[in-house]
Amino acid sequence: MISKIDKNAVRKARHNRTRRHIIGTPERPRLNVYRSLNHIYAQVINDATGNTLASASTIDPEIRTKLADKSKTEAAKLVGEVVGARALKCGVKKVVFDRGGYLYTGRVAALAEGARKAGLDF
Repeated sequence: MISKIDKNAVRKARHNRTRRHIIGTPERPRLNVYRSLNHIYAQVINDATGNTLASASTIDPEIRTKLADKSKTEAAKLVGEVVGARALKCGVKKVVFDRGGYLYTGRVAALAEGARKAGLDF
């Protein structure tokens, strides 16, 4: 019998491996991305205190109204713009991008592009 590779377990291992090096500080917090099948979530986290400074996702009421006929990639870009604007409102200009073990392509890259467009630097 052929055993199937658990892609999420591989992603989690990759994420844990990169988290050894990616640490959010008060001066430069971590922009974390989580991608589910239908939604995408982003948080700006200060790892020193464990606080979430800003967050956005496709299930937020503010964003959900704008997603009428957009693709998942366009929705991810919009989430990036919103989380970037919310982070700037909290006084965060520079972040460390934590892609969560996902490859930097598609929705993850679109979210990063949207955050840069909003004014975040990473």
